[in-house]
Amino acid sequence: MSPELEKYIAQLDSADIRDNFERLAMQAFSFQYLNNPTYHRYCDLLNIDVGMINYIEDIPFMPVEFFKSHKVICDDMDAEVVFTSSSTTGTIPSSHYVANTSIYRKAFLSGFNQFYGAPEKFCILGLLPAYLERTGSSLVYMVDELIRQSKHKLSGFFLNNQQELHERICQLESKSQKYILIGVSFALLDFAEKYNVKINNGIVMETGGMKGRRKEIVRSELHEILMKSFGLKKIHSEYGMTELLSQAYSQGDGIYQCSNTMKVLVRETHDPLSVQRKGTGAINVVDLANIFSCCFLQTSDLGQVFEDGTFSISGRFDNADIRGCNLMAI
Repeated sequence: MSPELEKYIAQLDSADIRDNFERLAMQAFSFQYLNNPTYHRYCDLLNIDVGMINYIEDIPFMPVEFFKSHKVICDDMDAEVVFTSSSTTGTIPSSHYVANTSIYRKAFLSGFNQFYGAPEKFCILGLLPAYLERTGSSLVYMVDELIRQSKHKLSGFFLNNQQELHERICQLESKSQKYILIGVSFALLDFAEKYNVKINNGIVMETGGMKGRRKEIVRSELHEILMKSFGLKKIHSEYGMTELLSQAYSQGDGIYQCSNTMKVLVRETHDPLSVQRKGTGAINVVDLANIFSCCFLQTSDLGQVFEDGTFSISGRFDNADIRGCNLMAI
């Protein structure tokens, strides 16, 4: 590994990373264009003049769907782990070849500390059925590390043992212990419908995900149901995906803030190269932690990016609306 790359990685959890974000993004683009065959070919097929890339908006963003059809990893790198997305019947899952898991841990622990403080402050409860029932979930990997970092004897995962989860929450409430319940949407709904437990000392954080398990509902409706059941004024949300190593968090208002290694931009839905720092359209993500795969991704999410860099999500593309993926069809 070159000294320049080692210095780049060392800055991913530095206090001044936001001040250096643009410079690091340009450094990441140069590195990935030279070393990532999939990304290099995509840029060339777009007829990108790399000498004209001067600003973050100029950088080509690659569709996340390429993680379904291509091995997105830099030359001469071996994957320490392969994260895979959940998939419904007949769909192809994404595969994220992660060459350095320490960078992933650095990114998500830095992001968690940024918004919530050290994990040791909390008991961490993971309600992640479906994710726990398969291998390769980046979310399970993250929550498992948060559980270890919490060092709390009552921290742990829950599959379908809702009665045990209910008893654990009651136990934590009786001790006035701070805790975070991190759950996939359908499981939180199932739990909320079965148990009306008053939460005074905990945070409920949904990570999305109905995936055919329940009828899809909008996030505001989901939060209303959970707030009523748990007696809370706010439900938190985590924004992440298999193809990313960084996360964004909403602390209850539907507005997400990016962790320091992440920045969100917006593109016109019918022009993937029209990228702006604010506005309404399709969401692009810069993830500096993705240095050995791809830092610049077009997602399938629709939303709005605000003046201060925060963003909201309003929906998703229908598969028929995705632009750019056919460039490298094989």
